[in-house]
Amino acid sequence: MTLAERARRVIPGGVNSGQRSIPGLTDLVIARTAGSRFWDSDGREFTDYHAAFGPPLLGHNDPDVAAATAEAAGRLGLTGVAVTEGEVLLAEQLTELIPSVDKVLLTSTGSEATFHALRVARAATGRRLVVKFQGCYHGWHDSVSLNVISAPDRIGRQDPTSAGILPEVLDATLVLRFNDHAAVRQVFAEHGADIAAVIVEPVPHNVGTLLPTGEFLRALREECTAAGSVLVFDEVITGFRHALGGYQAISGITPDLTTLGKAIANGAPIGALGGRADLMDLFSTRPGGPAFFAGTYNGHPLPVAAALATVRKLREEPVHEHVFRLGERVRTGLAALYRRLDVPAVVTGYGSVFVTYFMPGPEPRSYDDLLANDTALFVGYRRHLAGLGVFELPLNLKRSHLSYAHNDADVDRLLEATEVAVTRTLAEGGPRDLAHTSTMGGAGTTTGTH
Repeated sequence: MTLAERARRVIPGGVNSGQRSIPGLTDLVIARTAGSRFWDSDGREFTDYHAAFGPPLLGHNDPDVAAATAEAAGRLGLTGVAVTEGEVLLAEQLTELIPSVDKVLLTSTGSEATFHALRVARAATGRRLVVKFQGCYHGWHDSVSLNVISAPDRIGRQDPTSAGILPEVLDATLVLRFNDHAAVRQVFAEHGADIAAVIVEPVPHNVGTLLPTGEFLRALREECTAAGSVLVFDEVITGFRHALGGYQAISGITPDLTTLGKAIANGAPIGALGGRADLMDLFSTRPGGPAFFAGTYNGHPLPVAAALATVRKLREEPVHEHVFRLGERVRTGLAALYRRLDVPAVVTGYGSVFVTYFMPGPEPRSYDDLLANDTALFVGYRRHLAGLGVFELPLNLKRSHLSYAHNDADVDRLLEATEVAVTRTLAEGGPRDLAHTSTMGGAGTTTGTH
């Protein structure tokens, strides 16, 4: 019996997160990771562009991060009381780097960070409603676990990602179209007095890459300020990968609260919530704070050490310069490839992130634009890539990532393998659209990356 078969006997579905079981790759068992690569239990080597949905910006098992973690492991264990020097140092650096962050609290995951952001927003405002956007993912908790990767007939109405969510919880979340500034202003005109928070991925990377317009982000800031609502930027993906100050430092729009995740520690299990001091002081970590905040693993010494080493390397070495250059090479090379093959495609992304939508231009601005994507070609060529030793997650709309460990030879190989994979997929013929329900979410399907 294989390891994968043994896993399916004792783990539901054989995996511990909803998007790790990949059709056509159900026997994949990871044995080792290093730099830009991973190896499976059969000894096959893959150049990894999935990269755990993006956190290891430095590459797998970065030696400096590993050394810092090992040093902390030999010196500190979990005590669950007071604070460690590492927690203080990390908090100081986050408040220095990220424009919106006056004070910060550590969590174990990005989902916990977004959960607490909405809780404290409701505590601060005494209001009920939360606004989110179609295509944005903010974690597994009930308030935001809806309308991520939705089938066409579910757009414009509630589309929970899971069974078991109370209808009254869903009713307290309003879902709008991303980049639709007019809809933002309208919802505030109608419900502003009851909107506690607006939460948004400033770049919705859970559906690939939708770049925001300046007008849209300004509308969020202006309407939240006018109504006294809390603006939350979910930078679990964009934080550190796009800039040390997050996408807010790039856009010039400063939210009230910011959530961060695994990328601040190169993939170690950590998250963070930071923002305005008056909001952060409402948490029960300050005696008398009305918004309860706790977690046994919050500030665990090992992920904190990994985060400190990651921040240090990002500040001292040309990490962003390297991955941005490679990202531009990939996007330019892929666009030229699809023109040569006469395949309708929009190649987009930002910095170290890239994705190809198989559809005519222009570049998409909202989730409904992505319904034109050729799902069968998108998933099919990535399955062929895996057979060529190049791994991009073969699920619809999922982005790919470069790390500091990738190099120009990796990019050359990616472009060569992509041409072979796309050509093979096209040669297979058949319908060029898979049922959306198989790859695009719906009740009971996990669709995000926190």
